[in-house]
Amino acid sequence: MGLKDFEEYAEKAKTLPENTSNENKLILYGLYKQATVGPVTTSRPGMFNQKERAKWDAWKAVEAKSKEDAMNDYITKVKQLQEAAAAS
Repeated sequence: MGLKDFEEYAEKAKTLPENTSNENKLILYGLYKQATVGPVTTSRPGMFNQKERAKWDAWKAVEAKSKEDAMNDYITKVKQLQEAAAAS
């Protein structure tokens, strides 16, 4: 799986159902940022910004992954969520 596959699944992720859990959205966010930017480049947002802090934490959680591993994990996660949505 390469960059082209990753970009395709990044588009597919935008069509996931509204009821996709925040936990899954955060996992995708972290993997996406790791795949496209690499390890976290900013400091952790303050406690009054819970949403941004959760996104930062999700990204930080996968910082040990290579960009390629993050891309592959992202594609796998989008596939899982698509299958779950189709089954419901």
